[in-house]
Amino acid sequence: MEKSQPQQPKKSNKYLVIVLLLLVVIIIQSVKIYLDYQEKAEVKQQLVTTETDLAGTMQRLNDVKNELDQKIVEIQKLGGNIADLEKAKAEVQRELRRTTQRSAKAVKELEDRLDGYEELLNLKDAEIEKLKTVNKELFSENRNLKTKQNKLSDSITALEKNKKELASKVAIASQLRAENIAIKAVSSKGKEKESPFRNRQLEKIKVEFTLADNKVAPIEGKKILIRIIDENSQVIFDVAKGSGTFILNGKEEFYTAAQEILFDNTKQKLIFYYEKGSEYPDGTYQVEIYSEGYQMGKGSFTVK
Repeated sequence: MEKSQPQQPKKSNKYLVIVLLLLVVIIIQSVKIYLDYQEKAEVKQQLVTTETDLAGTMQRLNDVKNELDQKIVEIQKLGGNIADLEKAKAEVQRELRRTTQRSAKAVKELEDRLDGYEELLNLKDAEIEKLKTVNKELFSENRNLKTKQNKLSDSITALEKNKKELASKVAIASQLRAENIAIKAVSSKGKEKESPFRNRQLEKIKVEFTLADNKVAPIEGKKILIRIIDENSQVIFDVAKGSGTFILNGKEEFYTAAQEILFDNTKQKLIFYYEKGSEYPDGTYQVEIYSEGYQMGKGSFTVK
């Protein structure tokens, strides 16, 4: 018997199926790659569009912030309420500080809020006009009132000036004056001698004077001071012997001795003693008498 030959067509069919399967796989992959590319392109385009919209929105937001600042200043000057504007400004500033990466939905929400801010600004324009009208009317009324007030103020100023001038004159007139000033040296034996002195005669300095009659000065306690000043303009003082400081012409100065008295306008006679404890250098010394920062009188003595 003859051997049968292999069936070649079946083998060809197998190869054809394999080729077709490969083509299908290639087509599927190509379609997937194309769809992925398209999706990425759409996402990229959407991002570009969102960034563009966001840039425009942020510019609008900045413009609204500047306009809010202007409205706040203007309404505040006119005496209006700025609470809602301050709140809107705070919200806008928060948005401006946020990152610029936002979704399309977030950008749309921000644009909607911007519309609200711009509507608020438009309402404030009308409020500003009303405030201007009210302020204009008030200004007119206040101007008339101010004219009357100025006249009254001028009268009060004139009265105050006259009052101060009178008070100044009274204060000057009420200042005490020292009369019959006598400066003597007292020796260790109690003997008194008038200037010029020698140091052996000069155990103590005695200053005596009378308070002049003054009907303007009130009856009250007074502190009377004396200053003994050498030729070098140095005040002789010793805190341990009753010396101290007082204010003279706005400065703190030393005094040599002091007495507290009750001034009763009876031409009181006052006597001061001061024991230096050491010799006086030769020269002429000034003796000044003060009360309440003004000079009541002065005298001098000489040591040889």
